[in-house]
Amino acid sequence: MKKAVNKLWAVLLLFSLILSGCGLSQGEKEECPYEEYIVVDVFDGLSNYQGIQSGWFAKIVKDKFNMELNIIAPNVAGGGDTLFETRSAAGNLGDLIICSGENGMLQRMVTAGLLLDMEPYIKNDEIMRFETAIRKLNQDITPEGIYGIPSELSENAPTVPSESLEPVYGPYIRWDLYKQLGYPEIKTLEDLLPVLKQMQELEPRAENGEKTYAFSFFKDWDGNLMNAAKQPCCFYGYDENGFVLVKADSSDYQSIIDEDSLYIRMLKWYFDANQMGLVDPESSTQNFESLIKKYEDGQILYSPWPWVAQTYYNSMSNKQRGKGFMMADIEDMNIYSYGCSPDGNHKTIMAIGSNAQDPERIADFIDWLYSPEGISANGVTSMADTAGPEGLSWEYGENGPYLTEFGIKALLEGDAKVPEEWGSGGWRDGISELNYMPVSKSEVDDKGYPYQYLLWDSVMEMEETALDKDWKELMNADTTLGYLIENNKLIVSPGCGYTAPPESSEETAIRKQCRTVIQKYSWEMIFAENEEEFYSLFDKMQEEVLSLGYEKILAFDMRNAVAKEQARQDSVNEYGGN
Repeated sequence: MKKAVNKLWAVLLLFSLILSGCGLSQGEKEECPYEEYIVVDVFDGLSNYQGIQSGWFAKIVKDKFNMELNIIAPNVAGGGDTLFETRSAAGNLGDLIICSGENGMLQRMVTAGLLLDMEPYIKNDEIMRFETAIRKLNQDITPEGIYGIPSELSENAPTVPSESLEPVYGPYIRWDLYKQLGYPEIKTLEDLLPVLKQMQELEPRAENGEKTYAFSFFKDWDGNLMNAAKQPCCFYGYDENGFVLVKADSSDYQSIIDEDSLYIRMLKWYFDANQMGLVDPESSTQNFESLIKKYEDGQILYSPWPWVAQTYYNSMSNKQRGKGFMMADIEDMNIYSYGCSPDGNHKTIMAIGSNAQDPERIADFIDWLYSPEGISANGVTSMADTAGPEGLSWEYGENGPYLTEFGIKALLEGDAKVPEEWGSGGWRDGISELNYMPVSKSEVDDKGYPYQYLLWDSVMEMEETALDKDWKELMNADTTLGYLIENNKLIVSPGCGYTAPPESSEETAIRKQCRTVIQKYSWEMIFAENEEEFYSLFDKMQEEVLSLGYEKILAFDMRNAVAKEQARQDSVNEYGGN
């Protein structure tokens, strides 16, 4: 079909494709194999958007699969547990499912008849290049089959950071304001607060006239603890494992409610910040989308995530003026890094619902998401930083991939108007809302080039902005990750495919009660009127969760944390053995 015999045949081909509901994608005359148009319900535990996917990504999906994605997002609908349980009770989570595979979740969904064995549909597909990792995720599931595909798959060693240019977590601040202060020294996280206060005084209002704050939160991602309070724990090498904070090298395990835990320290840090007028008072009522808008408008001066702050504020025009977010150096920090995992990430998996109306088509879509083309198109998020569809935002040249004129506007300048043949609308409006990473950020495509366009030679050779140049000169480093590695401020947790055993129904019930209490008091402690009230609320939180059976769940999480450490070591040994 790729070579038209004559003009008449070309016209007839195009007409037949339009009638069948499939268009042309990426400039090729490619026939869509699916005649019937369908809408696929996607239950997506990661998405921050609910509704029909739109824009250029929707156009690609429509052209290739003659289908639309209707995203059902617990983050937006008001609580993952409630929506998950409601849809599970009805026997239909969705056609395509993105959710956790941990703590026996995968087996429970299989036992409940919610998932389809996709092996017959993918056994001959390209995705089976990851067969070893896929089998490992499903090896203990009964009945035997392939019910889930792990995310963030990698071919790198478990001790290699999965990040490339920026860490997942870090103290990112408005560098232009920090520069105006003369780059004051920051020895500890607590030392950052007076610096942020001075920055706020330099720019008390954003360009839109609204007040500026250092911190702004939202509740969408709260789980076993308050998500915002967990993030700075990662600056010191800790990540959550249920109600346990675990250091990346497994040298320390902390109960989050202990008086001297890092989690309580971070709640006190935010309390102190609020007393200084640094916390956005709308934090408890806004959602993730509201937060993003404030970053775009320059109302927030700090972020624990480069993939939020830099994506939504560091436009080319801002950076050329020297304005933008860059990582500040805290003397005692040791930032947590997720090591690459040849087994993938079992914390998030992809599956097909047992009632899917066209499982073969959905399996083909999953296979495409894990292909170089799908990885690049789907990964244009603040987490993955891929360049999007070849032919629109980038091309391959003699010296490798490069951004097109459109790609420079869309990716480096912040947005662009999408051509009609690619779906029209704005570039940002068309980005995939799945928020799912099939492979690690550090992976390369089938031609050996990084998926992350910022690592391309053609992009790195572009003229440095005033912001980049200033940061590099002060830090004496080319990249953030390079600085952290060179200065021993990055601690890697070896990647592995560990899956925790299932909880009993009693344990699940206790956990839900405890996490509700922890979330409630965590928020109240931050916004307490004074220290006396802060510690009084803390005492109440401890008392209530202990009375609910917190210690039983803590013991469960602690056993899993220790078992996961063994799995990390096994992963390192297995990779070395190969």
